[in-house]
Amino acid sequence: MMSRRVALGALASMLWPSRLLRSQEPDVQMIAIEGEGAKYWSRWRGPSGQGFAAGSNYPDTWSATHHVLWTTSVPGRGNSSPIVWGDRILLTTAYEGGRRLSVLAFRRSDGGQLWETFAPTGRAGSAHEKNGHASATPATDGERVYVSFGNRGLIAIDLGGKVAWHQDLGPMDAYHGTAGSPLLYRDRIILYQDQFASAFIAAFDTRSGRLLWRTDRQASAGWGTPIAIRAGDHDEIIVNSQSRVCAYDPATGRELWNCSGSSYEVIPTPIVGHGMVFCSSGRAGPTLAIRPGGRGDVTRSHLVWTSPRGSPFVPSPILHGDHLYMINDMASVVTCLEAMTGRAVWQGRLGVAQREGFSASPVVVDGKVFFTNDDGETFVLRAGPKFELLHANRIGEGTLASPALVDGRWYIRTDRNLFAIGD
Repeated sequence: MMSRRVALGALASMLWPSRLLRSQEPDVQMIAIEGEGAKYWSRWRGPSGQGFAAGSNYPDTWSATHHVLWTTSVPGRGNSSPIVWGDRILLTTAYEGGRRLSVLAFRRSDGGQLWETFAPTGRAGSAHEKNGHASATPATDGERVYVSFGNRGLIAIDLGGKVAWHQDLGPMDAYHGTAGSPLLYRDRIILYQDQFASAFIAAFDTRSGRLLWRTDRQASAGWGTPIAIRAGDHDEIIVNSQSRVCAYDPATGRELWNCSGSSYEVIPTPIVGHGMVFCSSGRAGPTLAIRPGGRGDVTRSHLVWTSPRGSPFVPSPILHGDHLYMINDMASVVTCLEAMTGRAVWQGRLGVAQREGFSASPVVVDGKVFFTNDDGETFVLRAGPKFELLHANRIGEGTLASPALVDGRWYIRTDRNLFAIGD
């Protein structure tokens, strides 16, 4: 009897620290867009930062003609996603192999082009064919549009098309070119660039473009976008990158913590939920679930689970309720995981198996998850604990950019056009 009591007492003493740790874990959430900007799609992955569209008045079926309200031609070549503010749709494009780069504004009501503003001339650099020279999605606060053009630097343009400021970031020796989108956080724009030399993360004042801080990084390759989260009583900037995930103080740029386990090539943007940050990397894996809020190397203390297979290479994952959804774009297989544990719930194939066949990141609308492949085919799945494919919508044009969703309308950029889809 005594031995059992001793054993139970020892077990209780072992469990007590973990229970105490769980009770002290900070509340974790993505810092979403608030105020007027919450009505629009003003940044990469929308106001939520996670590809979630509020409302239930979006059509879930379309074709090149069905539910198409208007179509307008987009000159040049680019994979940046459209953003929306008011009656303006904004995106970037490149001409002549990146020798000329511009920002385009279209009228949301009818697709008419409002203006085009070109970036200052300068270095063109090299880029992978699938990446190109206009892959970074702009961000706007309703006053200025902030655009990252890699070797051409960081540019702010007002909503009338006039350049407000230009910050030269120096030459960039990036493997496959640059692609990461700028993050608008309070009064600053945060951008990171991993490259063969002089990798960095930096913050710039939104009004003047003045450098606020710059922190050196060690990673040599990466094309991701940072996110801003609130972890209890403080904010963190999370970077999903080569070999490890890092968190920075947005006020100073000081590294707060890092967690090892990512692969060499990292593109997907992190997402947040259930007290964790989910970071996917590499060609089909791994995905890491990390509790933020730590200090130093937190690999042993804050890494909750890892999923070595089924992760995306290019598209970001998406979270809905208790489930995490990812498309393995090396095999066209979608995986649903239990977000809290990483346990596989189901898998299913979307279309024909092909290597690197998906680039656009998924969105969630009205309890459905939408995945679009590079051929412009969008697969509509019901969110939930079983694989249920509802529709496959074919727009008939190559599509690498992710969509923007506002007021019941989809805005989809293909390799030639911009589509407005709605009832």
